[in-house]
Amino acid sequence: MIRIFLIDDHAVVREGYRRLLERRPDLRVDAEAGSAEEALQKLREPGLAIDVIVLDLSLPNMGGIELIPRIMQRQPQARILAFSMHRDPLYASQALRAGALGYVTKSSSPDVLIDAIYRIAKGEKVLSPDIAPDIALSLLGRERNPIDELSPREFEILRLLLDGQNAEQIGEILNISPKTVQNGHYQIKAKLGVKTDIELTRLALKLGLIA
Repeated sequence: MIRIFLIDDHAVVREGYRRLLERRPDLRVDAEAGSAEEALQKLREPGLAIDVIVLDLSLPNMGGIELIPRIMQRQPQARILAFSMHRDPLYASQALRAGALGYVTKSSSPDVLIDAIYRIAKGEKVLSPDIAPDIALSLLGRERNPIDELSPREFEILRLLLDGQNAEQIGEILNISPKTVQNGHYQIKAKLGVKTDIELTRLALKLGLIA
């Protein structure tokens, strides 16, 4: 039996995936959470035994990219499958760098998700077919994205900055000091080769981080 932890902020979506997965006699959803904070709280509960964590990256407040390393700190053997609406390889590469074993897009067929869960449970690495070629090209350096220079923490700070959050708000969301956020903000601009927030926003628009 493969025991699954579903983390997605939409209850209806979780219910749909629960029904889909539990059609298989050897798959069982043993835990659910609608936010990063709720997920971390449940992971502290004694007796919770999970084989695979299916994690939506687009969570409110603290996102999935930031949540992955926090889960790994508490459970170094955790097997995490990032499950996301984003087809851009930069999200996949950030999730994998943070510690996820696989990345499947929500536009994938149900069979792709189910197969990924079985493979993740064995400790294998998985990419959904619709994004694997883009990741391969990125690794070959043909389509180098400057965002790849950012750490998962810096990527999450950037996401929140682009969402209009200030240093104090981001610090509260990520449980870090505003000073740490400010230092991260500086490092982000340095790594991306921009000097002002206006240039940072323009670059984010160019790279498709914001619509």
